[in-house]
Amino acid sequence: MARRTKEEAQETRNRILDAAEHVFSEKGVSRSSLADIAQAAGVTRGAIYWHFENKGDLFTAMFDRVILPLDELKAASVDPGEPDPLGRIKDLCTLCLQDTATDARRRRVFEILFLKCEFVEEMGPVMARHQANMREGLMRIEEGLRNAMSKGQLPADLDAARAARVLHSFITGALHDMAILPDQFDVAKHAQRHVEAMLDALRHSPALRADPVADK
Repeated sequence: MARRTKEEAQETRNRILDAAEHVFSEKGVSRSSLADIAQAAGVTRGAIYWHFENKGDLFTAMFDRVILPLDELKAASVDPGEPDPLGRIKDLCTLCLQDTATDARRRRVFEILFLKCEFVEEMGPVMARHQANMREGLMRIEEGLRNAMSKGQLPADLDAARAARVLHSFITGALHDMAILPDQFDVAKHAQRHVEAMLDALRHSPALRADPVADK
């Protein structure tokens, strides 16, 4: 009986998250109320508060739901025992782009984040969480690049911090462009070559080499 109750609670939570995606997509985050989401989900506002503290908490859970599947590849890229960390970074970037192009849920969530979310006062904690996620993402990318450098997959004099910022900007920029101009190019088809081009830049661009240490 307890197991069934837990399953029902999870079903209700997922229904609320599904409804939030559609309501946020249609009305924008600032113009959407918890009452709107409750009505779309077929639940009471009390049911929403049972699962989520507020609208910001609900938004964060909705976003995490499409990001968590990438965590396994992130972990592999920084694992010292991984024989091909650069390959895992390539897989991570390619999967992020391809899945966003082909998965309606992931695409809708990124459209909401980039185009339909105002980080006004009530969304302040969400902005703080987003900034923390970006800092962590940059740190993990840098760790992955250093792992690839240690295995000879990238130049030993690569500026890993600078390269991480460039790679992160490439991915977030591609996701943003996809949200604004979804029909501009076939992301699902060309994502791997775009990622490979970016990795070629890490291997060969003089601008991504570490600055020489000045003689003392």
